[in-house]
Amino acid sequence: MLYPLLWMLAASFRPEAEIFSNNSLIPSEISLHGYISGWTGLSRTFDVFFLNSFMVSILCVIGNLAACSLTAFAFARLEFWGRKFWFALMLGTLMLPYQVVLIPQYILFLNMPPWLGGTASGWVNSFLPLIVPKYLAVDAFFIFLMVQFFRGIPRELDEAAQMDGCSPWRIYWRIMLPLSVPVLVTAGIFTFIFTWDDFFAPLIYLNDQKIYTATLALRTFVDSTAESNWSGLFAMSVLTVLPIFVIFVFFQRLLIEGIATTGMKR
Repeated sequence: MLYPLLWMLAASFRPEAEIFSNNSLIPSEISLHGYISGWTGLSRTFDVFFLNSFMVSILCVIGNLAACSLTAFAFARLEFWGRKFWFALMLGTLMLPYQVVLIPQYILFLNMPPWLGGTASGWVNSFLPLIVPKYLAVDAFFIFLMVQFFRGIPRELDEAAQMDGCSPWRIYWRIMLPLSVPVLVTAGIFTFIFTWDDFFAPLIYLNDQKIYTATLALRTFVDSTAESNWSGLFAMSVLTVLPIFVIFVFFQRLLIEGIATTGMKR
């Protein structure tokens, strides 16, 4: 399982001529050419693509946590007409692959009117199609995860807060969110990883290289009609993997706790 990652790390320090001729995990000589050519080999330095990826990922995390937690609180704690039906309908969206809704979504974003920030090509070729849906609670998996966690919090806390005059909004903000840190961290980490690693959506919506994300920029190192920069590709792939690795190492305890305690009575 680890061999491909270790091979990629070793290949990033090899000279271009040895990448595919030497399968050893120990390079015959250490070369930083891949990191230099990868960082500066495109029309823009690679830090631009890293900043794009960080901006999109962080905004998606904020939107997902805010929208999904509010929606989960409503399903778990509030009584409203058709709650079970809407919850089942929301879970049903988990069975829809992204490819099914891709074309309708693209047409919708392509025809966004100017009063919603649309240009001649709507929202296409901007970050809006990648970010705005996260603020509309579109990830049913995270809503379900939070609903199960909220159901494990005793309702007596809500009743006590209501007797003290708390509105549903204050119960959500003052009680539910502070008690839900593990599941919020879990949802935030998974959202960051999914967004950071996403290649398909940026490929569809981003056309200008200056707004490419890191995963989309990696694709430009390989060209079927010209010479490919393999050393730069592997070097920048190593740097692209590092944020995911660091986040998992630092938040591993909260990540496991959030998954393990979901749906358990406490």
